Parts: sequence; structure tokens; C-alpha cells
Amino acid sequence: MAHEVTVMGRDGCHLCEVAEAEVARICGELGVPWRAEDVDTDPEWRAEYGDRVPVILVDGAEHGYWRVEEDRLRKALKP
Repeated sequence: MAHEVTVMGRDGCHLCEVAEAEVARICGELGVPWRAEDVDTDPEWRAEYGDRVPVILVDGAEHGYWRVEEDRLRKALKP
């Protein structure tokens, strides 16, 4: 099964920048596509994730927030 990771964050958020860098590194090593989305571009995203950014989604489901748990993320992305 092919996985996809999304980092839900916002501009100017230091933790979001750190999470994006970590996700980029991990996903790059594993060959998993990822993207970043700005919660402030959509009122529903802002309401859902705005107070917990960055939020990490794996295959569209919430995986974690505030920090990337590398071992846990790698485990979730195993084929």
C-alpha cells in the first residue's frame, strides 16, 4: 500500500518548519510522498487543526501533532 503524509501547519510557525523538515527527510528516505498545507487557507482546516499545528496526517488520518515522533512515523509508513 502506498502511503502519503501531510503536514498541516501555518506560515511563520517554527514548529511547523521543523516538522516539515523532519517529514521531508523521513519520507525522502522511505520514498513516501508528502506535502504541506496551510491551515489558514481553509476555515474548516483552521477550526480542526489551528490550535494544534503542526498536525501530521498519514493517509488522511491524524497521526500526531506538535512534534514528529520519528520511530512511530516510520512504523506507520512501513509497506
